[in-house]
Amino acid sequence: MHLRLFPLLFLPLLSLSQQIPLMDNPLAESPPIHTKPTLSDLLTIEPTASIFYAYARELELSARFADSEDMLTVFAPTNKAVMALARKPHQGPNRPSDDGITITEEEYDNLSKKNVENWVSAHILPESPISFDTRDYPTLLHHKSITFKPISKNDGNDPAWSRVTLDDGVRIIGMKEVRSLLPVVLLPELVVHHRLRMVSST
Repeated sequence: MHLRLFPLLFLPLLSLSQQIPLMDNPLAESPPIHTKPTLSDLLTIEPTASIFYAYARELELSARFADSEDMLTVFAPTNKAVMALARKPHQGPNRPSDDGITITEEEYDNLSKKNVENWVSAHILPESPISFDTRDYPTLLHHKSITFKPISKNDGNDPAWSRVTLDDGVRIIGMKEVRSLLPVVLLPELVVHHRLRMVSST
């Protein structure tokens, strides 16, 4: 019985040259460490934009949210605004014609994913920081841009984002920066009758 325990007791005492340090082991993977906060970090903890982020996370382009070097500005609709939309993002902006054509479940899933991708892309500018002047800012959705219009009643003392509206009078209710001169998340409140107009990029 003592002979069986003897080799086990000395196993940890092998020479250091025979041990492989964990850090030098190419097979040991460590999770990526982010030293800078990212859009993903901010959107994860922003409860008022959780529906938008839930849609966005399903897409490949959401990988850009985790890249702290990618300069993006995200206009994230509030949960209240998304719930007020007559047609949800996966349904697309236009009601399909009722001409008796049926599609497979796979075709429906692909169409829904494309609709979500278009909707999310229409809320992202591929630049940051931005000024809130009246020029058109192209979004990630081809042929869709965002334009700011000055609010007539402002004294010029409030932050620049609060002195403008987006297309069709959409009001920005808040701005959060990941860090100075890096991606920004703006939270527009869509009015109930507002419907985002998107041009398909086919």
